[in-house]
Amino acid sequence: MKAIVQSKYGNADALQLKETDKPIPGANDVVIKVHATALHIGDYYTMLGSPFLLRLMMGFFRPKFGPGTDVAGVVESVGANVTQWKPGDAVFGWCKGGFAEYACADASQFARKPEHLSFEQASSLVTSALTALEAVRGQGKVKPGHNVLVNGASGGVGPFVVQIAKSYGATVTAVCSTRNVERAVAMGADVVVDYTQEDFTQRNETYDCILDVAGSRSLKEYRRVLKPTGVVIPIGGSPNLLRVLGIAIKSMFSKHQGAPFVSMPNTEDLNTMQELAESRVVQPFVEECYSLERTADAYRYIGEGHARGKIVVQPARS
Repeated sequence: MKAIVQSKYGNADALQLKETDKPIPGANDVVIKVHATALHIGDYYTMLGSPFLLRLMMGFFRPKFGPGTDVAGVVESVGANVTQWKPGDAVFGWCKGGFAEYACADASQFARKPEHLSFEQASSLVTSALTALEAVRGQGKVKPGHNVLVNGASGGVGPFVVQIAKSYGATVTAVCSTRNVERAVAMGADVVVDYTQEDFTQRNETYDCILDVAGSRSLKEYRRVLKPTGVVIPIGGSPNLLRVLGIAIKSMFSKHQGAPFVSMPNTEDLNTMQELAESRVVQPFVEECYSLERTADAYRYIGEGHARGKIVVQPARS
């Protein structure tokens, strides 16, 4: 089968398309024919091997696994102990080495694909969407009646943050650039602020929670529009170690600063996302699709930091 491999850390030139062995499922595994693999910003930084601490998890000198985690496709074969899936089932979930024609992972790492979604949309419901879920539900503890601001309402994570916050009963203000205003309205934002026209930290409005996807403003600036019990939840921005440490230290001394967090995919949250998508509470927005041969171009684009939605690679056309 064809797959993207990476033998060293570096820029997108380190990604190579090669022929590799088709995976064989273990007793608890599922092999899927991959129709779509969604990129997230973590994929980009893993490719670079930066920040350096990533290498403690991913491999010191080179990545331990092939790139790509968020997949959707059709079950090809199952292990002897697998009863919840059968060949032909359409699923989405997470794995290792997802930029390939076939991928293998534990059966618990997949959920049934909502029928009304394409494979490309379904592949988008994993890392970025689950990060948004953890930010809204776990870190921000958003509740009905909360006034919430999302700084960075476009890109891979922002649209999910807006939609999930709305589903939890919040009034949502979305901050984005001019070209993304209509999209933010379509996602259900109650108020949209075009940051090229208005500084949202100078508005006469205060918020229970600021979900900071952009990472573009300081805590001092955010305090101007926070309620006395309000909190800033860091979601995006540069993974620079000094910046992350700075936020962590501030969170120890300021009730307004939430601590950095890492969201790890898990079966329960994946099923929650499946339910939100199935009920059409959450609608993934795919900006562009690339062929498997152009995976490096997809990485280059997401690395520029101007993506408006999810970027997806199509190992097989759905």
